[in-house]
Amino acid sequence: MIEIWSKPQCPFCDKAENLCIQKNFEFKKFMLDEDFSREEFMNKFPTARTFPQILIDGRLVGGYTEFAAEVGID
Repeated sequence: MIEIWSKPQCPFCDKAENLCIQKNFEFKKFMLDEDFSREEFMNKFPTARTFPQILIDGRLVGGYTEFAAEVGID
């Protein structure tokens, strides 16, 4: 299962979601201020400085660029 921790009006968050849709990946999107607070985000991803943060089966992959590389998109 892929988790996309996202925020509104984030082009890389949208790209990650669109990539999941194109590849028919099962995913769940979590949205800042709807599903989690900024404080909860920083507790879950203490080294993160950007959105989105993406997990695959509970393993932190990183942002969109790392996710795209992980699934074979350049």
